[in-house]
Amino acid sequence: MLPTFVIGLREGLEAALIVGIIAAFLSQQGRRDALRQVWLGVGIAVLLCIGIGITLQVISQRLPQRGQEGLETVIGALAVVMVTYMVLWMAKHSRGLKRELEGAAASALAQGSTFALVAMAFLAVLREGFETAVFLLALLNSSGNAALATLGAALGVLVAAAIGYGIYRGGVRLNLSRFFRITGVVLVIVAAGLVMSSLHTAYEADWITIGQQPALDLSWLVVQGTPLYSLFSGVLGVQPKPSVIELTGWLVYAVPMLAYVLWPRTAKSNQDSKMGATSS
Repeated sequence: MLPTFVIGLREGLEAALIVGIIAAFLSQQGRRDALRQVWLGVGIAVLLCIGIGITLQVISQRLPQRGQEGLETVIGALAVVMVTYMVLWMAKHSRGLKRELEGAAASALAQGSTFALVAMAFLAVLREGFETAVFLLALLNSSGNAALATLGAALGVLVAAAIGYGIYRGGVRLNLSRFFRITGVVLVIVAAGLVMSSLHTAYEADWITIGQQPALDLSWLVVQGTPLYSLFSGVLGVQPKPSVIELTGWLVYAVPMLAYVLWPRTAKSNQDSKMGATSS
């Protein structure tokens, strides 16, 4: 439940921040006509993302067993690529996100075009929604409790929507740099688990056959049905008896990514962070 909650919160808040900043800017400019178009674009993007998620799930269920394992491998790998890009991009841009968006919005209005703003909100929601659909499908495939995982995602999106609305109304101040660093750590761990799951399903699909000897035996510690099992398998993505290639994939991905996310920023970055907080 925790991984899907964090994904729902992180992805939902990224979309809510972008839409909320654009909506607040248009409201301040008295452009209610453009604001209605933004909400319409957001609604269409949400429906498209739901349709994409349902389509992927239906296709997966109709495939033979080996085909399902192959599709799960592809979806898991795609989710890892997406979460990696998202973590790296937000680590670089989170401090100046508001200034960048408001500058782009002001430029669009100065040119007499609201289409760019509507497209910006539409594409933000579509991108984050598509990423969420892929992440959740990958996690649901590897989760032992699909209902609980879905509930976690729904709660995350609801909390993100509430925070986004509070930012739009001006009642919420959020340290974006700290928020995205904390959630970035969790998402790196989740993505490392997806790396391990993807390597396992690749073996089940008969795509990867090397390195299948057991690397560790954690069955004495990770007993199914216990809180430790939920922590290791649900959050860390580590199974009781991981193979050599699965454990190697987990470490090769998690160690450098965690080092990047947790690495102290330079003095210039700290100054940028303070400027971003001031502009908020």
